[in-house]
Amino acid sequence: MVRHHHWGSHTDPTFRSKPRPTREVVRRVATYLRPYWHLAVGTITCAVLSLGFGLLYPKLTRVIIDQVVTQGRRDLLTPAALGLLGVFLLREVFNSLRIRVNNRLEQNVIYDMRRQVYARLQRLPVGWFDQRASGDLMTRVIEDVNNVERLLIDGIEQGTVACLSIAGALVFMTLYSPTLALVTVLPAPLLLGGALWYTTTAHRRYRRQREAASAMNALLMDNLQGIRQIKAFGRQGHEDERFRERADELREGTLTVMRAWAWYGPAMHFVGSLGIGLVLWVGGAQVLAGRLEVGELVAFMLYAGMFFYEPIGRLHALNQILQSARAAAARVFDILDTQPERPSRNGVLPLPVRGEVRYENVGFQYREDRRILQNINLHARPGEMIALVGPTGAGKSTLVNLLPGFYELTSGRILVDGVDIAGVGLEALREQVSVVSQEPFLFNGTLRENILYGNLAASEEELVAAARAANCHDFIAALPDGYDSHVGERGVKLSVGEKQRVSIARALLKDAPLLILDEATASVDTATERLIQEALHRLMAGRTSFVIAHRLSTIVQADQILVLLHGAVVERGTHEALLAEGGLYARLARIQNTSTIEEGFERMGASEPGA
Repeated sequence: MVRHHHWGSHTDPTFRSKPRPTREVVRRVATYLRPYWHLAVGTITCAVLSLGFGLLYPKLTRVIIDQVVTQGRRDLLTPAALGLLGVFLLREVFNSLRIRVNNRLEQNVIYDMRRQVYARLQRLPVGWFDQRASGDLMTRVIEDVNNVERLLIDGIEQGTVACLSIAGALVFMTLYSPTLALVTVLPAPLLLGGALWYTTTAHRRYRRQREAASAMNALLMDNLQGIRQIKAFGRQGHEDERFRERADELREGTLTVMRAWAWYGPAMHFVGSLGIGLVLWVGGAQVLAGRLEVGELVAFMLYAGMFFYEPIGRLHALNQILQSARAAAARVFDILDTQPERPSRNGVLPLPVRGEVRYENVGFQYREDRRILQNINLHARPGEMIALVGPTGAGKSTLVNLLPGFYELTSGRILVDGVDIAGVGLEALREQVSVVSQEPFLFNGTLRENILYGNLAASEEELVAAARAANCHDFIAALPDGYDSHVGERGVKLSVGEKQRVSIARALLKDAPLLILDEATASVDTATERLIQEALHRLMAGRTSFVIAHRLSTIVQADQILVLLHGAVVERGTHEALLAEGGLYARLARIQNTSTIEEGFERMGASEPGA
């Protein structure tokens, strides 16, 4: 039997959005209108004018029927017909203006909301992203923002016009016949009851649909990024099945929404038609009794149909939009309401930074039952190289990630040049730190753009000098477009060694005094490894460097070597001093044919139980 594993299931409570009451959703969404109140007023004004001219149509129709047709007033035919044409023309002119102004308002609001959501995403803690799928976040920024905007634009505009239309129609209908006006509103309790039922039950259906769409998008993005692994392991059929399950959940969620609307929409239309039937019944009797003219009945029917029941139907459709927007807004507000990384602090590091780093009794844990680091103490003098070794999951990456503030330490403190980084703004702190990761990330752009990411103001000479120092200028110059060559998504057009050297050039261009280096030469050939090592030595020169070592050969010259086990430093010293101690590091050094330090720990049985 084939066992299917469902990674990153959207049923994980981490991904569930907190339900939001309608009042909160409408209030918060409406704040995006404030900068564009003039466009909102223009939209409503054009809509009201278009509606006003539309309300004249039944009155002119009555004139044509009761005076021109019934009484034979030929002199009124041409003025009445031209009046009708004028009314229709003006109605559509203002309707066209409404659409143009409304579109401008709509796009401005979407732009502002999407920028705000994206800006907040950029400032959320790294740990927050560790718990969420990229496809889910993309769905929130793109699709959910669009759904929220529909509530703001369509809801306010169409809702206002519909309410004014109903009010205007009631006034005119009452003037024609108070009795028929009373008959017209008889189905209103049924319409209100249906709207109440739909409103109170729809949110959970729409939330399920949005979560299913998000889960499918997350899987799609994951598979597109991992397409080579899928093909390498021959797992196309397995991924087809996973996608089928997610797509089926979205289909069922959408069908659940549609089934409810399939009952609700026609039922409300039938109630509206029931009102029209009652009006015809009672109105016909009044015409036969001579208490109402035919033209008055026709005009009344036009008001009842076009300006009373039709707007009520529009309000029901808007209710559907509202419920969809509520579910989407909850997901958008989840991002906007998440606390960003620690707020900017006034403290700054003394410039220029010398590069002295102290960890004093530093502890860190992701949650109460998962302690990663405990009582870490280290002192790195300016320009020293600190090497970190240990089995997978010992806490090496976490230890260095605390320095640029990617995670907030649970206890203790970190000092840079004697200044506690807890009081320093994150942007100011990170300006002093360069990071070269084991799996270098390149943006989907040109080589020039990726290297200049280290210093956007760098000159062409500085760019080329950094590339030469990183041993990547020669292969870049050999490309048809040189530095303007595109690297593809995540640098897919480059080899591992080429990507690593480009990332080193980027770090060189940043020229930060503190360096975090997750050494990455295990997956390259000997010649490429030599080029990378040369580039790394140039990068580390004069900088305080923290190196997560994967090979002993790369750290024998380190000023300090820290051996981590179970989140604690169990040995420290130079290569020679640790060999003389005869401890864990010395045992590791004696193991032959070990390609990486992590494998050496596994062979000694000193591996960590978790990542």
